[in-house]
Amino acid sequence: MPTAVRSHAKINLGLGIGAPRSDGFHALATVYQTLELYDLVTVTARRAAKTALRLTSNDRRVPGDARNTAWKMTALALQTLGIAAEVEIHIEKRLPVQGGLGAGSANAVAALIGLEVELDLAAQAGELWPARRLQIAEQVGSDVPLFLIGGTVLGLDRGQQVYPLPDIEPVWCVVATPAVGVSTPQAFRDWDALCLTEGLTAETSAVKLNELSRAYASAFAGAIPQGRPGVGSSGVLSAGGDLAGPQESALVRTGITSWIQNDFERVVFSQHPSLAEIKRLLAAHGTPEAALHASLSGSGSALFGLYLARGDAEAAQQRLQAAGVQSHRTRTLPRSAYWGEMLQP
Repeated sequence: MPTAVRSHAKINLGLGIGAPRSDGFHALATVYQTLELYDLVTVTARRAAKTALRLTSNDRRVPGDARNTAWKMTALALQTLGIAAEVEIHIEKRLPVQGGLGAGSANAVAALIGLEVELDLAAQAGELWPARRLQIAEQVGSDVPLFLIGGTVLGLDRGQQVYPLPDIEPVWCVVATPAVGVSTPQAFRDWDALCLTEGLTAETSAVKLNELSRAYASAFAGAIPQGRPGVGSSGVLSAGGDLAGPQESALVRTGITSWIQNDFERVVFSQHPSLAEIKRLLAAHGTPEAALHASLSGSGSALFGLYLARGDAEAAQQRLQAAGVQSHRTRTLPRSAYWGEMLQP
């Protein structure tokens, strides 16, 4: 029987970038946060004499071959375990194909979870499997491993070294998905040029990122959520509810919102001024409906705003709609709820 898996999106609450390294990569320090928004990945698999993969989607922009992260993840997992199987994967796209929400990377992890269920891999994979699948995920993509943790996650090195952080209370999130394409390779090239201008080297930026990662860990350690009315036992806000209790979130209480930022904004906004305007609309600084935090996610083009009250999130959507910008209203998804809701009933 096919296994349906929710493939949740992520945002980057903060993202610090280092200067280019000798290996061509950039060191990062970031805080990932999973959202309730999801694609749906359905996996059908059975053991066979020879491995055969087939991947389909309702969106023709999704590659149906080895270029697809879900395909890569499945093939690598079978190879690692020494298993041959016939596998069919269908990806029902509900998230933007590109845009900084990690949709393709989440699809990869969802395909792996579906494969594990379909082939009952728990017994054969052994107790070292959780570590091995993190290694497989790292080979598929730098932001794939975060989806094997979920919730609030610290990402280091290229973003692939992941560590669970204490979850913040669930808050409303408005994700703006403008019709603007941002090239991640070009964003990095622009960042490299900025590093040259400012004299930032890989060595000096390592100090910056180490300090930033410690600041992230310290700040979120103070954001451990307490039980609050309006938050269900799964950690998810009750339908239609606001975050009850003290009228501020952990993001505000710990002071994170006063300094957390995305370094990509320094180069992406100069190339795409419309994205800076969208952030302004999401933030609504100085108004009663102001966001707790607003930012570009990854290199974009998606942006997000976080809100304590549903009404504030709805007001943000109305501002975006008036500006002709598409958006989605969702909520942040804590780790327990992420895993509790992953398998489609």
